Amino acid sequence: MKAEITINATSSSYKALVGKNILEESLAEYLDDKNADKLFVLIDENVFKQHWGFIEPVLSGLVKQVHYLEVPQGESSKSIKMWQKTLDFLLNEGIRRNIPIVVIGGGVTGDLGGFTAATALRGVPLIHIPTTVLAMVDSSIGGKTGVNHTTGKNLIGSFYQPDMVIADIHFLSSLPKKEWINGLSEILKYGAIRDDKIFKEAEIFLEPDLSSINPEKLIQLIAKCIQIKADVVEEDEFESGVRAFLNYGHTFAHALEKACDFDTISHGEAVFLGMLAAQKLSTLTGGRLETTKLDLYRSLYAYRISKDELSYERLNEYMKSDKKRTDQHIKFVLLKSWQHPQVKTVENEAFINQAWDVVFDEL
Repeated sequence: MKAEITINATSSSYKALVGKNILEESLAEYLDDKNADKLFVLIDENVFKQHWGFIEPVLSGLVKQVHYLEVPQGESSKSIKMWQKTLDFLLNEGIRRNIPIVVIGGGVTGDLGGFTAATALRGVPLIHIPTTVLAMVDSSIGGKTGVNHTTGKNLIGSFYQPDMVIADIHFLSSLPKKEWINGLSEILKYGAIRDDKIFKEAEIFLEPDLSSINPEKLIQLIAKCIQIKADVVEEDEFESGVRAFLNYGHTFAHALEKACDFDTISHGEAVFLGMLAAQKLSTLTGGRLETTKLDLYRSLYAYRISKDELSYERLNEYMKSDKKRTDQHIKFVLLKSWQHPQVKTVENEAFINQAWDVVFDEL
């Protein structure tokens, strides 16, 4: 089974393909009418160790030369220093404007690689091959690229759409359970803001052995999430309106990540906690929603932080430095009800702290 979704962004139109063992045919289809004799590859170091023996023969069978650079795992690679290193790699090896960059990995590698593609020679072709659930359903779609700054997450970047996204679930076979659950958070987000049937469909993640998930159900679920994001991006590519809804739970999540120095909490863990907080804040500010939708999934998350390491003051200060803030008060994506998000400014700090209490109680 293979699913195909077309993303019609203002700046370009491209396909996202979802399936199993579709890498070779998808790349061959893309390169068929391109005058490219070589490829540049940015690849997550763990993906390199586990899958290069499978990837390299595919690439070498399609072009004469393959240049690759391994990207160290972890959020620290989303840095100005690493961006400089990737640019040096491309420019020193003779990148040309018609030569694609193939970015293989999770969200960190994808964001870094996308920003490199956007800025090298003022833009070179970009192919995303996401290798985590999270990257497949979220970060590889929609054209957000960037690196972190010492003052916050994703503060340096650009909107730059790929030429193609190839989500081959073959790569998920080596994914540890923790990374499957990281991706689940973004899947549940789509259920909250657009299609609450996803809460039921995501129950495949409750399987004891996630590598044995029914591939057809997994492909369908990933494709559904991509389609939701595609619909939102088509309506609002540059985040001036409804695209903000994709940040449900993320205002809280980004503050948690910063409070943990982007180290002791993963993005997926932070997003799940952020959604619990946003759910509470939604009800405190007038939202009407039944609050047990996420309960089934709570036991899947294992946190490495305690509430003693966090404080209202520090977390709220980090939220006030969020790049999307336009005045002195914090704007949140909240729910009027399930599937009906809204952007709302909350001035009542007591309500915000009550939302944080839900997070603290979870740790």
